[in-house]
Amino acid sequence: MIVMIAAAAENNALGKDNQLLWHLPDDFKRFKTLTTGHYIIMGRKTFESFPKPLPSRTHVIITRQNDYQYEGCIVVDSLEKAIAAVPKNQTAFLIGGGEIYQQGLPFSDQIELTRVHESFEADTFFPEIDPSTWRLVKAETHPKDEKHKYDFTFETYIRK
Repeated sequence: MIVMIAAAAENNALGKDNQLLWHLPDDFKRFKTLTTGHYIIMGRKTFESFPKPLPSRTHVIITRQNDYQYEGCIVVDSLEKAIAAVPKNQTAFLIGGGEIYQQGLPFSDQIELTRVHESFEADTFFPEIDPSTWRLVKAETHPKDEKHKYDFTFETYIRK
């Protein structure tokens, strides 16, 4: 199974200058809970935005750089090769960035989206979720509080 996982604003903004636009601790916890023990597929810039590889996950990095290597990670040059690197009985999470999400939409079976209820200026965006293709099966709304500057909703979509 291929699952896209992201946090996107109302205007589908994901980030700017390879940085997240918000800090939502509950979103980080959800990401960790859902992806731990699984394969995570990402573009090189997304990988390099982490201080170090995320623990207890197999990293698959997509890059056009022929000589790019990172110890303990699988490095490939296309999304198709990244998906092929994941054993058939494993779930793979597509974790970004914007180009990987756009390419990954046709391959995905499910979307785990944290919808941040605000619009932001950004240079990276999540693709539109087409209601004729995707069905919202779960939505859990969280109001802003002392740890979360914005209202947000955890949404789960499955392919129709």
